[in-house]
Amino acid sequence: MPRFHCSVPLTAGASLALPPGAARHVQVLRMQPGDALTLFDGAGGEYAATVERMGRSDVAVTVGAHTLVEREAARAVHLAVGMPANERMDWLVEKATELGVTSIQPLATAHGVLRLSGERAEKKRAHWEAIAVAACEQCGRNRVPVIHPVQSFAGWLSSTAAADMAATRLILSLADGTRAVAAVAASTPTTQPALVLSGPEGGLSATEESDAIARGFAPVTLGARVLRAETAALAALVSLIGT
Repeated sequence: MPRFHCSVPLTAGASLALPPGAARHVQVLRMQPGDALTLFDGAGGEYAATVERMGRSDVAVTVGAHTLVEREAARAVHLAVGMPANERMDWLVEKATELGVTSIQPLATAHGVLRLSGERAEKKRAHWEAIAVAACEQCGRNRVPVIHPVQSFAGWLSSTAAADMAATRLILSLADGTRAVAAVAASTPTTQPALVLSGPEGGLSATEESDAIARGFAPVTLGARVLRAETAALAALVSLIGT
């Protein structure tokens, strides 16, 4: 059954006009009055719904019963990533959402190719949020991961000093003698949140890595092979979530 994210709060028994994005998708699918669909607003669970009216550019639905179903991972994993360039970041957001990431923090780093600021950064963030929503619609998640505003590495790192200290803080590193991510996952409760810091195509600079370690990030490895930036972040996510 088609699933759509609704950016307005949903209530069983209500009649409402779908937001433009969802309405457009319903029209593309050529759905008709009486057709069933599933809606979710990100607050938890999902709603049965029925198409009530199809207009030229709008779609009205009747919201049905709420089902308190969740498909979230037991462990909340937050990714802080040095942004890979162009479509690689899009791909990372999409796949991380499908795999169950809780939030993504895009970072401008010393070796990063992608440089964003101001209005361009906000447009990119909106673009990534739309990708995350579409991925949730496809994979069955009812909670959309948070895509944070782009920050500089130094600004973000200093702001994490007062962050949730209950989270396991990890930084992907190529240094010798680092502990495997899988070993960390096996030795911590599955409900223990994790914050994973991963570099861009050129990796984090030596200064960035040492500054992060000084802030309590433990260096970890994914193995002997050097993975692409977007692959490394996803591999760490899978190791920690276990799906």
